[in-house]
Amino acid sequence: MKVRRWMAFGLLLFGALGAACGDTTEASDTSEGEPLVVYSGREEEYVEELLDDFENDEGIDLEVRYGDSAELAATLLEEGDSTPADLFFSQDAGSLGAVSEDGLLGELEPETLERVEEQFQSPEGTWVGTSARARVAAYNTDVLAPGELPDSLHGFTDPSWKGRVGFPPGNSSFQASIAAMILLEGEDATRTFLEALKANEPVTHFEDNEATVRAVADGEIDVGLVNHYYIYEVAQEEGDIPVANHFFSGGDPGALVNTAGIGVLEGTDQPEDARALVDYLTGEPGQTYFPAELIEYPVVADYSTPEDLVPLDDIDAPDLDLSELGATLAPAQELLLEVGLL
Repeated sequence: MKVRRWMAFGLLLFGALGAACGDTTEASDTSEGEPLVVYSGREEEYVEELLDDFENDEGIDLEVRYGDSAELAATLLEEGDSTPADLFFSQDAGSLGAVSEDGLLGELEPETLERVEEQFQSPEGTWVGTSARARVAAYNTDVLAPGELPDSLHGFTDPSWKGRVGFPPGNSSFQASIAAMILLEGEDATRTFLEALKANEPVTHFEDNEATVRAVADGEIDVGLVNHYYIYEVAQEEGDIPVANHFFSGGDPGALVNTAGIGVLEGTDQPEDARALVDYLTGEPGQTYFPAELIEYPVVADYSTPEDLVPLDDIDAPDLDLSELGATLAPAQELLLEVGLL
């Protein structure tokens, strides 16, 4: 029942299974045998260069099928053992947790698990993080001073914020923060929060986090609920923008530190090549690329955090097992639908 429920919401929110894998990038024929099939919830614009480097460096072809992480997880749950995928590269831990919970991911090598910090991997050893990101309130610095932002997501239900806050409700990272709230505070409290947030008339037409940050910079909204790195992405394209990140405190779900990650499908017939990609993303190539190019946090202690970022140790993130987000992601989606935010 749990798997069917998760699939139902994944398909409802993100469309038919055919659309899940509709955006496909095939590598040139540079190695013998069939290419590794990667279901990637990470957008092509962010990881294509790194995956191309892997093909060139390792001589292993990839066939990458891009889609939303929750959508792709629903596809994997539907396909089961017959999936053509060899690896699942997810935007968030919740989607990985759902696939792992259904027994579709195999256990990774001990040396891989030892490399990645414990908070960014499955307790069962079925997936590892590739880069970490923090949830923040990106705010317009022409309108707000740092001290005017609330310490908790709950603060945005105050009438003074009516019509001033925006977010993309279909985004998997936003949904993961609601899933975290369910884990920390329970479904009833989360429903109460979402109902109060909806009553405050948030702006929710945004396609993604980038569009949300642009709306903050343009003055359409004062605050956007996004991942930390989007203000840097927009600034790289637009130059200086009047937007800064606000971090919540007190272990609030709004300060969730999540991870993109990867797992190898149990049924892959190319386990060695699949493990090579996992090691590439968690080794020097990936752990230098994600901080330098995407301004994300490395998940291996040997690599440095970008200078512009607040150190992870300084973020008062909630204390929870990221793999548990998989069990509460469908309930989070259900609540968002019930209150009319989706």
